Amino acid sequence: MDIRDFPTSETSEHEVSSPTPAANPLPPPSRVRKNRSEAWDHFIVVSEEEKRAKCLYCPKEIKFNGGTSSMRNHWLKHQEEDSNKKQKSGSCSTADMEGNSSAISKFDQMELRKALGKVFIGLELPFRKVDHEALHHFLNLGIPQFKIPSRTTLSRDILQMWGNEKVRLKTFLSQHCGRVCLTTDFWTSCQNYSYMSLTAHFVDNNWKLNKKILNFCQVPGHSGDVMAQTVWNCLTGWGLNKVLTMTVDNASSNDVGISQLKKALMPDGLLMGGEYFHTRCCAHVLNLIVKEGLKDIEREVLRIRGAVRYVQASSSRLQRFKACIDPQKVQYKGFVNLDIETRWNTSYLMLDAALKHMPTFALLEMQDHTYVKELRKGKGLPLPEDWEYVRSILPFLELFYNATVRLSGSSYVTSNMYMFEVLERR
Repeated sequence: MDIRDFPTSETSEHEVSSPTPAANPLPPPSRVRKNRSEAWDHFIVVSEEEKRAKCLYCPKEIKFNGGTSSMRNHWLKHQEEDSNKKQKSGSCSTADMEGNSSAISKFDQMELRKALGKVFIGLELPFRKVDHEALHHFLNLGIPQFKIPSRTTLSRDILQMWGNEKVRLKTFLSQHCGRVCLTTDFWTSCQNYSYMSLTAHFVDNNWKLNKKILNFCQVPGHSGDVMAQTVWNCLTGWGLNKVLTMTVDNASSNDVGISQLKKALMPDGLLMGGEYFHTRCCAHVLNLIVKEGLKDIEREVLRIRGAVRYVQASSSRLQRFKACIDPQKVQYKGFVNLDIETRWNTSYLMLDAALKHMPTFALLEMQDHTYVKELRKGKGLPLPEDWEYVRSILPFLELFYNATVRLSGSSYVTSNMYMFEVLERR
């Protein structure tokens, strides 16, 4: 160890007792003095020989030969100007938020209103939530200059954003969409309101598959006339007159609507005289096949559905069901969920989960007398042969379920998969 590593007091003692003088040590390496002034955080050296540094906020160059006072005064002048601008026009610098920055961003009321609108769209929040005091408190702490819009102003901003996006999409369609494949569907809400959606699929100039929702609106009914008129009005509004196919489900009313659309689109030239214009939804065809097959075990499915409905009716019943789960007999980590009777694939998921919890339902039947009493009022308790029927039919339902999932994809082409999925797995 070198003697220079010891403190001064200890070094003197060793030097006195040493019989021979130590060799002349090498001089310590010269250290470059660091620029410790905070002014260097806002300047960059452009010439070491001329001792010149350039300001990060303007093109001016300052000499630092005699020190950094001129540089610091110049930086303080920028801060003063920035503070004056903030008081007059509501601008705030990034340096105020981060303490040190090489860029100055401006406060923009309109951009923040647009961002707030996107938050409400993305989170699907009702417009009245903009008046909530918690949101006001948060925004006032984070951006005190921001004037929070009312629910009326927010809805107007969102409608304006929708209009701008529609114009942008219309321009994109005119430039990239040659022929378009349309898909439409109807459904009725729990308030008995009828709705219709129209989706466009097309390949752009870069050979990329696109999916755009063109319309989602309330309609007076599910008739073919309503479908044809709504689709025609939507295509006219978007400037689309070259349609390749129209995919709908197998409802008889859609046949009427398709025939009317073919007459309206024929002057613009349907391919092959519109012979393949009408495309029936293959996923809906599979749905009809499975629903017809499930009629053979309808009573068994109804009894199991009744058991699942009882468990899902309240939190207390669900807790009693969870208490009956034996980890040694039930390896499945999920719980049972009630299906949607009009969607057979949810029925498959319900039956699959219920079958895995068959020992749990058997124990619940022994411990919960309310469960037994309530189910006997309906279709009855699930019988052992019901579970065996379900066990035997599930492998077939799984094939159709997987086929439906693959055919329902929207980010890839599915028409080439239909024959394989239907014919090879029947």
